[in-house]
Amino acid sequence: MNVTDMNWNGIRAIYRFEMARFFRSIIQSIVSPVLSTSLYFVVFGAAIGSRIDEVEGVSYGAFIVPGLIMLSVLTQSLQNASFGIYFPKFIGTIYEILSAPISSLEIVIGYVGAAATKAMLIGSIILGTSFFFVDISIQHPFWMLAFLMLTCVSFSLMGFIIGIWAKSFEQLNLVPLLVVTPLVFLGGSFYSITMLPPIWQTISLFNPVLYLVSGFRWSFFGTSDVPVVASLIAITAFTALGLAIVWWIFRTGYRLKA
Repeated sequence: MNVTDMNWNGIRAIYRFEMARFFRSIIQSIVSPVLSTSLYFVVFGAAIGSRIDEVEGVSYGAFIVPGLIMLSVLTQSLQNASFGIYFPKFIGTIYEILSAPISSLEIVIGYVGAAATKAMLIGSIILGTSFFFVDISIQHPFWMLAFLMLTCVSFSLMGFIIGIWAKSFEQLNLVPLLVVTPLVFLGGSFYSITMLPPIWQTISLFNPVLYLVSGFRWSFFGTSDVPVVASLIAITAFTALGLAIVWWIFRTGYRLKA
């Protein structure tokens, strides 16, 4: 499909609807994540930071900033994308979307694009909030934006998949709560894996979130737990896997047309 042949009005309609829903719940969407992150700064930055001066030459308060942003971005990407597609399934309007003159690719662009935009907005606000607590500098701003954007898109795709797979609100929260959140906390968000025993360092290398957090932290401070190339390969592969699964879902109609 050529870019000029795409139904941009349909994409814009889905995108604007999802963004409007986001701003209607401004307290839950923006204020809550920022407040939670501020509490992380107080608890981790003050309590633990007073006992740990530096990690890899960076003050502990600044060191946890990329991890906190990733924690919020991953969570928000999943939640916004999964709820965005699940709710039309729940109330039955998904059939109107599927019967409209809009392709599956355009549907994905609308929903995933809106979810990724929301997550990037929240990540940017949290980054701005961090300047009130610690002194940080961004050594590679281009790569910081690239990692942030790729992470938002890839996990929005994952959230989209979860929203289609889920049959209830309980299942909708199952994967983010029991899988993603533990992976984020165990992925070096608040520490360097070099601080772990050798066996746990090896185990941590199998955690995909580690590569996202490590690459994002490198864009800030120039230090990382794994090679930056490995982080780029991991996030690219994760995005490609998400696209492949979404393509299969629309090709087979899995839990969409039943």
